[in-house]
Amino acid sequence: MSNYPLSYKLSWLPRFLKPSLGGDRNGFAAPAATLIDPPPARTVRLAFIGDISAVANRTAPECDPALAALLGSADLVIGNCESPIVARPSAVMGTRLGTHHAMTERFLADALAAVGIVRDKLVLSLANNHMLDQGVAGFDETVVALKGLGIRIIGTAAGGPVQHHAAGPLTIGFAAFTLWRNAGEAEFRALVSMQSDPAEWLRETGTGLDLVCAVPHWDWEFRHFPRPATLALARRLAGHGVRLIAGHHAHVVQPIDRIGDSLVAYGLGDFLGTAFARQPWPGRIGSILVADISTDAATRGMVAAYRLHFFMRLAKAGRERLAPVEALEGVARQRVTARLDAIFPGQKG
Repeated sequence: MSNYPLSYKLSWLPRFLKPSLGGDRNGFAAPAATLIDPPPARTVRLAFIGDISAVANRTAPECDPALAALLGSADLVIGNCESPIVARPSAVMGTRLGTHHAMTERFLADALAAVGIVRDKLVLSLANNHMLDQGVAGFDETVVALKGLGIRIIGTAAGGPVQHHAAGPLTIGFAAFTLWRNAGEAEFRALVSMQSDPAEWLRETGTGLDLVCAVPHWDWEFRHFPRPATLALARRLAGHGVRLIAGHHAHVVQPIDRIGDSLVAYGLGDFLGTAFARQPWPGRIGSILVADISTDAATRGMVAAYRLHFFMRLAKAGRERLAPVEALEGVARQRVTARLDAIFPGQKG
């Protein structure tokens, strides 16, 4: 049913237990930069977060006030809804084992309130491999639930390859897609966007967009450095005018890069735990990409500045506590800092 190669399936558990630092480490840009100097007079702030799920949580998380304030400062928050939102799972055994994802509407609402995200400023992608874990009915229930909460949706086949949303005075086209699926191809493609070729979907974007942003569910899980195929796709997206790319699926933080005037964050890690509650610590490091977009006439739609903000998901009695890396102490801070230095050598800014 899934489209994962056998080598990937065989490597899943070893890489989950010990996320890999292997791969090409060369050529990635520093994750903190001012790109327009002097800065524009007016900007819109976008905050990109990682995968959201309830798999490792029984209740809503706790959140450090500094992270909540950061998210509250954004004009728009964009993330990946990794779990179908259902009142009762249909895949009961798989959900208990953690192989099938599910979360309730109440959990999501409480989690958003806990981390300071206002619902009408949130855009969630449904373009991921788990979106049909509770069947077609679970997908339909998810769409209804998100609309009921006032949350904007991207990454559905019905919405088209590029979906337009306002962020302050700007109109942004979001192209959310997944390369991976956990269900049969025909039923999956009928509901979830798998359109990854910008040459095809940019012809349908129409006019009036200030910025095109891709939200891909790509690469392989638990690897800190993206594969050559992922790097090639990023270059293709940038070559077709996609100026901001924020990726998911790896469940660990990955480098950030600049390709011409395009910004690529290959993997933001998880925002709320999408794997088992006892996930090894490298998979508990997450990041928030903040990008300030110019609204000045001369530079409208350009990325004026960006920064990655790193945090740790700490297990606490059936829930997670989100804490900035700077707030960690002792051995925990040392090993997290060492891991980040290996991914972003001297560049965390």
